[in-house]
Amino acid sequence: MHYPDDHIDDVAGELNRTLDTVLPESGIRAGDRVAIGVGSRGIDNIVRIVRTLCDRLRTVGAHPFVIPAMGSHGGATDAGQKKVLATLGITPESCGAPVCSALAAEQVGTAFGEVPVFFSRDALAADHSICINRIKPHTKFRADVGSGLFKMLCVGMGKHRGALSYHKWALKYGFAPLVKAMGEAIIRNTNFRFGIGIAENAHDRPHTIEAIPARQIAEREAVLLNVARENFPRLPFSDIDALVIGRIGKEISGSGMDPNVTGRAYDLGESDFSSSLRATRVAILNLSEKTGGNAIGLGNADFITEKVFRHMDYEATVMNAMTSMSLRKAFIPIRLPSEQKAVQACFTTLGPVAPEKVRAVIIRDTLRVSEFWASSALKAALQTLDAAEILDQTNLRFTENGDIRQPNLKE
Repeated sequence: MHYPDDHIDDVAGELNRTLDTVLPESGIRAGDRVAIGVGSRGIDNIVRIVRTLCDRLRTVGAHPFVIPAMGSHGGATDAGQKKVLATLGITPESCGAPVCSALAAEQVGTAFGEVPVFFSRDALAADHSICINRIKPHTKFRADVGSGLFKMLCVGMGKHRGALSYHKWALKYGFAPLVKAMGEAIIRNTNFRFGIGIAENAHDRPHTIEAIPARQIAEREAVLLNVARENFPRLPFSDIDALVIGRIGKEISGSGMDPNVTGRAYDLGESDFSSSLRATRVAILNLSEKTGGNAIGLGNADFITEKVFRHMDYEATVMNAMTSMSLRKAFIPIRLPSEQKAVQACFTTLGPVAPEKVRAVIIRDTLRVSEFWASSALKAALQTLDAAEILDQTNLRFTENGDIRQPNLKE
């Protein structure tokens, strides 16, 4: 699929340009300590973004340090979260600033009069705090706020206590209204100054980078969310028989595999994503290396391979599921010994559908859907699309161990 590839080439230059609009009014001065919240998502150029921000803060004489802002990820441990950042390339050496990983959080207020709102103790001990996050459609709900700066504030910089509070009370107040209310409480009651919001294009590259003052986040996040929606990559089908996913992982999606692509979301209180895609069978072939064994999202599939099960860190997966109240996402589907067996199971459990009639798609992961393999039953539909180009026509092949030879789903 040919998706537009408008993106920012000079990420450091664009970030510095937008920082020019907020730093003078931020109150950050020489000698001040500044906490920078960084999450577990695989944001393109995240190391350069963090390094540029740290360098810029040092030019005004401030002393930046990085804190993990990721709720329960990394097994909800100090060491685990520091390791997640290191996996993404965020280290003291790469960003030129200390990385302080501690889960301690203090209550800083309430939302709706009763919901406890927490914020990182390390961030509160600093003079100022900032957060960085990608803004994109959420994987639990559809609203005018998504997975962005509000979420980073209450779930990420709220640490594990904040994540627990949000997901518990969201079942009463709703995910979207509560994330805004908790974020606004943090803005009112803490030293949070501004956030760096990033909207990506369909190729996972930064389309828009904006430094947003705390009081303008409600307005600007909605604008950047629309940018992200307009550029969000989706498969050009509404109804297929089988979707095979090469890998899932936390850096790919908070849900392991994005329901905005797969159409699969089953948990309590979640929106219906089936308008994105209806796939009768879904199989997962592997976990990403950067997910660190967190297999959240596997429960939304019908089949997994033995590799997925073997590489899964069950404790980390369950911790993520319990914290986010997404219990179904940690359920273990039918395990099959190889990729070949998982693909075959998708075909053979559809009922009386001839193999040549099965509408099947293989993707690398839910971030990368511009190139995919489609079965011959979908060829006619693809030929009607101006944005589609059929690059090759060949039979799916497997190794002696039952792994798919092509496409290379492991890169």
